[in-house]
Amino acid sequence: MNRNSSVRSRTDRRQGAPSRTAKAGRSGRGSRPAASGGEFAVPVTVTPALPPVEAFAELDMPERLLAALDAEGVTTPFPIQGATLPNSLAGRDVLGRGRTGSGKTLAFGLALLARTAGQRAEPRQPLALVLVPTRELAQQVDDALTPYARALRLRIATVVGGLSIGRQANALRGGAEVVVATPGRLKDLIDRGDCRLDQVAVTVLDEADQMADMGFMPQVTRLLDLVRPDGQRLLFSATLDRNVDRLVRNYLHDPVVHSVDPSAGAVTTMDHHLLHVEDEDKHATTTEIAARDGRTIMFLDTKHAADRLAKKLLAVGVRAASLHGGKSQSQRTRTLTQFKDGHVRVLVATNVAARGIHVDNLDLVVNVDPPGDHKDYLHRGGRTARAGESGTVVTLVLPHQRREMTRLMADAGITPQTTQVRSGGTELNRITGAQTPSGVPVVLTPPPTAQARPARKNTARGGGSERGGSERGGAQRGTSERNGAQRGTSERGGSASRPRRPAQGRRRSPAKGSGTGGR
Repeated sequence: MNRNSSVRSRTDRRQGAPSRTAKAGRSGRGSRPAASGGEFAVPVTVTPALPPVEAFAELDMPERLLAALDAEGVTTPFPIQGATLPNSLAGRDVLGRGRTGSGKTLAFGLALLARTAGQRAEPRQPLALVLVPTRELAQQVDDALTPYARALRLRIATVVGGLSIGRQANALRGGAEVVVATPGRLKDLIDRGDCRLDQVAVTVLDEADQMADMGFMPQVTRLLDLVRPDGQRLLFSATLDRNVDRLVRNYLHDPVVHSVDPSAGAVTTMDHHLLHVEDEDKHATTTEIAARDGRTIMFLDTKHAADRLAKKLLAVGVRAASLHGGKSQSQRTRTLTQFKDGHVRVLVATNVAARGIHVDNLDLVVNVDPPGDHKDYLHRGGRTARAGESGTVVTLVLPHQRREMTRLMADAGITPQTTQVRSGGTELNRITGAQTPSGVPVVLTPPPTAQARPARKNTARGGGSERGGSERGGAQRGTSERNGAQRGTSERGGSASRPRRPAQGRRRSPAKGSGTGGR
C-alpha cells in the first residue's frame, strides 16, 4: 500500500467516510490552504469539527483518566483543551495554536493517553510519541502527564540529550507506551537499534516552530517518516509561521485548526511595559528591579552576560543564579530546583529558559536585553501569567533600541505601556516593585532539597554526557544564545530536574480552570 492510499484508508477507518481532502502536498497529507492574517497558509479542514466542551466529564475518556483529573483538582478545560479534545479523541489530526500557559500540554496529552489506554508496548516499540525542542520542555511534558499515565498504567520514557543514553535505552528495552523526546537523542537511539517507531499511532509535535528555528526540521521529518503512516498527528505551538507550513501540509491530514488568542501572546492577564533607560543607568535599574520582593526571571542574550549579572547581584545582596547552556546538567538541575523552592529569588537566564519552564507565583519577567524577534518575546513573557494568573513583562530599552522594539511589539500584536524610568524613581518602583538592594553579599549553598534524587523507574533519567552533540540543529553562533543557538552544551536540549509534583498537578480551585500542562 502506498503512502496516499494509507492516508485514505486511515480516513475511512476514522470517520466512516471517504476522504474529501483537497489536492495534497507531496506526501499526500496536506489540506487546502487559506491565508491567516498574512502569517502563514493554514490548511482549512473539509470535515466539520466537533463542538467544544465545557467540562472534562463531557469527553469520551476512560473513567480512570477522569478520576485522575478530579484527584488533581483539574475540573474545567481551558479553551484550547475544550475545543481540540473532542476532535483528537475521535482520531482527527489537530493543528492547535495557543500562547504559552494556555493549556497545550493537557490538550494533546489527554488525547494521547486516552487513545493509548489499554494497550501494552513491546520492548523498543512505543505506541505514542511526543517530540519537543528542548530538554526542559521534555521534562515538563513528562511531569504534566505522569499522574494521568499512572492512572491508566501507561509507562512514559523521556529521552533527551545530556543524560545517560544507556539508561534511556534500558527504559525503552523495558517497554514504554509513551516516549517524550528531543529529536537528536531519539535519532541516536533509533540508530543504535534501541527504538523503533513503526508502532507509533499517535504523534505529537510540541513547539514545532521552535524545532524549525533550531534547525531540527530534517530530523523531525525523518522521524515522522518512521511512524505509522495511518497514525494520528497533533501539532501544537504558541506561534506558527511559514517554517512550520511544510510540516502541516506534508504530515497533517484534514486537521482541525484551532487558535487561541490571534496574537499568540497578548493576553489580558499580562501587562507589557517598555521601560526607556539611559545606557549609564541600565545596570542600576536592573539591580533595583532584581532586589524587589517576589520571584523574577531576567533574560539576557549571552551566557557570559548572565553569569556576570548573577555574580553582581549576589554581591549586593540579591539571591540570584544564572541558567544557560554552558552549565552542566547537575548545575542546571540544582539552579531550577532552588528557584522553584525559593532559595533563589532571581533567575538570570538566556533563551534556554524561555520555553518549557513553569514556576508557580512568577509575576515578573524582565528582558534586560531585548529579544531578537517577536516569537522570543512571546515565549520569554510566557513564563508569567500562566494558567489564568496575572503577570508583568518589562523590557529595558536603550535609546538606540527604541525603533527596533516598536517594530517587534507590532509583530507580536502587543500595545505596551512605554515609560521613561531611572534608578531610584517612583515610576520604576510602581511598575516593577524595584527597591534598593541590601548591599550585604550573599553566598548560595545548595539546600538538601536540591540534591540528586533517585531515578524514577522507566523514565529514562540519569547522568552522563550527550553523545555526539546530537541536540545540535541550527547555525552555530559562538557564545550568543539568541534563539537558542550555541556550541558545546546546547541551548536546545537542556533538561530541567523537576520537583516531583508539576504545577498542573497541584489541586486547583475550579475558578482557575484546568490543568494547563504548565504551558
